[in-house]
Formats: sequence, C-alpha cells, structure tokens
Amino acid sequence: MRGSAPEDEKRTPRPALRRSATAVAAAVLLLPLVAAAPSAGAGRTGPDDLQRAFTEAAERYHVPRSVLLGVSYLESRWDEHGGAPSVSGGYGPMHLTDARTALARVPEFSEPDADARGDGSRAHRTTPAYQKERAALPAELPARLRTLRTAAELTGLSPEKLRTDPAANVLGGAALLAEEQRRLGRAGSADPAQWYAAVTRYAGEDSSAAGSAFANEVYAVMRQGQSRVTDAGQRVTLAAVPGLRIGSGQAEHAGAQAASATDRGAAPGDPEEPECPWSVACESVPAPYEEFGDHDYGNHDLANRPRDQRISAIVIHDTEGSWETTLRLIKDPKYVSWHYTVRSSDGLIAQHVPTKDVAWHAGNWYENAHSVGIEHEGFLASPDAWYTEAMYRASARLVRYLSRKYDVPLDRQHIVGHDNVPGTTAATIKGMHTDPGPYWDWAHYFTLLGAPFTPNAGPGGGLVTIRPGYDRNRPEYTGCEKPSAPCAPHGSAAVRLYTAPDERAPLVRDIGLHPDGSDSTIDVNDTGARASTGQRFAVADRAGDWTAIWYLGQKAWFRNPEGARTALDGRGLVATPKEGRAEIPVYGRAYPEKEAYPAGVPYQEISPLPYKITAGQRYAVGDRVRGDYFYAPTFDVSRHAVVHGNDVYYEIQLGHRVGYVRADDVDVRRSDAQGVS
Repeated sequence: MRGSAPEDEKRTPRPALRRSATAVAAAVLLLPLVAAAPSAGAGRTGPDDLQRAFTEAAERYHVPRSVLLGVSYLESRWDEHGGAPSVSGGYGPMHLTDARTALARVPEFSEPDADARGDGSRAHRTTPAYQKERAALPAELPARLRTLRTAAELTGLSPEKLRTDPAANVLGGAALLAEEQRRLGRAGSADPAQWYAAVTRYAGEDSSAAGSAFANEVYAVMRQGQSRVTDAGQRVTLAAVPGLRIGSGQAEHAGAQAASATDRGAAPGDPEEPECPWSVACESVPAPYEEFGDHDYGNHDLANRPRDQRISAIVIHDTEGSWETTLRLIKDPKYVSWHYTVRSSDGLIAQHVPTKDVAWHAGNWYENAHSVGIEHEGFLASPDAWYTEAMYRASARLVRYLSRKYDVPLDRQHIVGHDNVPGTTAATIKGMHTDPGPYWDWAHYFTLLGAPFTPNAGPGGGLVTIRPGYDRNRPEYTGCEKPSAPCAPHGSAAVRLYTAPDERAPLVRDIGLHPDGSDSTIDVNDTGARASTGQRFAVADRAGDWTAIWYLGQKAWFRNPEGARTALDGRGLVATPKEGRAEIPVYGRAYPEKEAYPAGVPYQEISPLPYKITAGQRYAVGDRVRGDYFYAPTFDVSRHAVVHGNDVYYEIQLGHRVGYVRADDVDVRRSDAQGVS
C-alpha cells in the first residue's frame, strides 16, 4: 500500500493509520474490586501460565473456561502481541479496548494526491488526499471502544496492568463476560450453552447481527477445539465439545434473529441488500455513483458482470485506516472504491459496490474489471496491530461465498493480495501497492477457506508451493515505523530470495522496482525479492538445504531445509518460451489485439513490462484468458463497451506479482515432464 499511484490507472490511495478504533463490548461493575487481583503466581514464566490464567479467571468469575478460551481465540488466537494494541485499539489475549490510549500517538493520514481512476480513456483527475488528521473519535467514546476501562472498574486493576499483563487481561475479559451475563438477567452457570447471549454482547452492541455472527464463530471453535503455541511461547488448549448446543432462549435473547437463515443475495443493482452469505453479519454502506464538476464522476463504474466479463479474482487489501475513516472515504464520490470492508473487532462486513459493477481498487484496470476487492481493517507495517481471528473467519466465509457464486478457484492464482497485482506498464510498477504485506497469514486464511496448501507430488514434480511455518518464520524487515529502522520480529508468510544458495549473497533484483539496477532491500514494502505463502513457482535448481525457482527472469534461491521445509513439492502446468525463441515479453494486462476495437473505442496499447523470460525458463500457469477491455470513459453508460479479442494469454507467477504471456509465445506442458530432482 506504499508508493505513489500509477497515473493511468484506477486505484485507491489510502490512509496510513498505524493504530485505530473499533472493538468489543460494554460492561458495568460486577464483583468487589478486592476480589479480582491476579494470583500470586501471575509473575511466573512457564509455558503453561496462560492456560492457568484462563482457569483461575474462569473460577473467579464463574465463567466456563471454554467460553473464556473461545472468546479469546476469536479476538487474538491467545497471542499477547507484546502489549501492542490491535487495529481496533484492543489489548492482550482478551482484546480489551482502550481506543483513546491506542490512538494518542498516531495520526491518520493518507498518501499524496494521485490519479485514482484514469485508464487511458479518461482525462487525469486527482483524488483528494486526507492529509494528517487525528483519528475521528467522539468526545465520549462508546462502550465498545473502552472495555478496558470498564474491566479496570470491575477488577480493581490498573488500566496499565490490564494492557500489559496477560493474566490480568484474562481476568478483565472474564469480568466483562460475567457482567454481561448479569445484565441479561441470567445467573452464572457452568454450562457453556447458557453463555451465548453474553458472548454476543462481548463482541459489541452496535450490531446485533455482528454480535451473533461473532458468537456463532466462538461456539464453532468450542465444538472443534483448538491448540497452539502463542507468540509468547505459551501452550494453550481448548478441548473440543462436538455436541455443544446453544441454550434454550439464548439466541432470541441475543437478537440473533437479525441474521437470516438463507443467503441475503442482492438483486442486480440493489444497493440496499448486501451480497453476503447468511453466516456473516453484513450491512450496506453504498459507494456513490455520482456526477460532479465538469462531467467528472465517481467512484466506480456500472457494469454487468459476469455476463459481459468474467470475475476471475478476489483481491485482498488492508485499509491503512480505521473502520470509521474507511467508511467515511467510501461515501465520497471524489474518492475511489472497493466492494467490501471487513471490521477487525468482530468481523462485521460492509458492502459498498455491487459485485456486478467495477470498483476502482487494484491499480490495474484489467484486474479491476475481472475482480472483487475486499478491504480489511488493518495496517501492513504494524504487525502487532493484528488481524483478528474474527476478521479472518468472516472474510473467509465471504470469499467462499463469492468463490461459489462466480466459480473463482480457491488458490493463490485467483485469491491474491493487492501486492500480487502487476503494474500495467514499466512506468507504473514502482507505484503499485504492497498490502496486505508479509504479515498477512495466507496459510491460516486458506485453511479457513477449506483449501489448505498441501503437496501433490514428490521432489521431481517440478513445482513448489511456498509454505513456511508462519510463527517460526521471522525474516528481518525494516521501515515499519521509520525508514531503514528494523521492524519488530514477527511471524511472516514470505520467504526471502537470494542470487545464490547463501544468505550472504545479494538479494535477487527487480528491474521494475529498481530500474537503476540496484539490489532489492529488506524494506517491508519492497516486494522485489519475496515469495509469499501459497504462490507456486517452477523449480530451477536444488543445492543442499536450498531450492531455486524461476523468478522475474532469473534463478532465485530460498532456504528449504530438510525437517523445516518452507515449500511444498507439487506438479502442475508451466509455460516456457516456444522452441527457437531466445526470449519472450511479459505483460501486466491481457488486452485484445488492435483489430478487435470497434470505431469509437480507442486502442489500448499492450506495453511489455521490463522483465524477459528466456529460453529454458519455466513459470507456473494460472488462468488461460482471451484478451478483453472494458471501455467506460463517462458517467453515461450508453457509451460503455466491452471489447473482446482473439488473442489468448496465460497468467503466470512471474515474481511476487503475476504477469501475462501470449499463448503464441509459449509452450504449456506438465511441470514434471522435465522435473528437477
């Protein structure tokens, strides 16, 4: 999400807030303050301390431990994040919110002005920038943004202790749940089935549907069970209870009827009824399609997908701003657009643009015309402003729904990050966005999608799928807080690529990002020497603990040691230059040939990217597509047209970003036909 915008594309400049403001539930006083001090063992540092803290807090506040563990898993997956606040201003395993403190040191600001919508058929128009401004918090925060202060009143513990001491934080969460149960007029109970309504209120009271969806996920986790080692090395286990039910009257009391039992699919063109699965909380916050000024308009284009153009990709973004700021921007016709936003604290989804229409979100007009864009409340360069489990799960449910609706395969050729979208020309590569970045957990996300990454061949299969262990994979990055300054160590979905099988060797070069020929860097926004989880590459070589892949026209080496593999072996289709061709070009979009354009529609030149694929190199194939172009230069849709050509392209995994090669330039064959052993 860094860098200036390409001047000939529709895209989204974004606010770069590091901490933000939406979160969990409200509460009031519950137990005598003196009763809530942490136990004498709270200072221990054993690997089972957090598990013990959940047990002690459950006993103290008469909350079933499974409920406490389930709520915490949805908010933080039991991680501590070193005491840093989440994007929603939440702290600790229970995500106790203190938005005022979290936002005190960080302004919300956006990137410089940039042309957000031109695709060669329009005059340049600059999108307004929302320059340095504090996050818009009301003088009196709603209860959902100050649950930590309420927990302090309930427990008698200081806000500082609740922010920094995991055991105290768990006590605070237990106190909030118990208070919600009391406010509902229900006695404490050892039966988890009797706590559903309280759990919905823990998630927030501004949306009963969001609260119910959150509680449904909590109870799903309790039925399935979970076990993991946290970011602080704590072993935490929630035993599975497959037969767990919701107690009689609990759902009605919680207002769960707000979520329908059937898909709430929108009628074409209906902005009021969101297109979402029944299992998530979804609301409509329409983006304006309005004309203004000298026949200018925003902030998306009316279309008729998939009838006129196939929807073949879903693009994952992060907002670089708070939920409140994001919703404010989407309502501005002079800004840009995307289809959905997912809230961090509870997974509430807002739809802005009907999926049949084309939003301006990817920075590549061809990709915009063929994709749905989903924003997630979060920040690329603030790994501990974490993406909550509630957000991951709601987003995964939405993507599965869209995948079924539009027949989009659940793989990394079709479910892509904004940082995987190619530049359209050599001039636009440096300005392409880099979100959601190396800290988005693609492996976990695809597991939630029901499509986990697994090997489908042995070492001779010819392909590898990048798959490091997220928590233990901690490559160094710089530039999160200050230029060149080290980022805090954190799990990552990406592996680093070298010119030789040696970590002392230079990183591979990206001539598009660094046209002066300089090496790639470890800056968090430099994608030039990075392969991300789920991406498939053709194997170029192997040497001991190292594997080389074909990447941007060169061999790129990454560590892949026996016993700690960072990639899975596989097979599939690869594209290689046709016999007799020394090199072939690569493109950032699959536009049709000149002869396909009718009178009145200007020809869109197909400009090659600066990368070359030479004889013998091989690249994993994604889609096979026929070139097309969506001409939408005016507010008047009668002047819109879709140009369909005869030229055929293959999408390939070129580097960190995808690219397109002409079918006439390549041979496509099985990757194991000439496998590397």
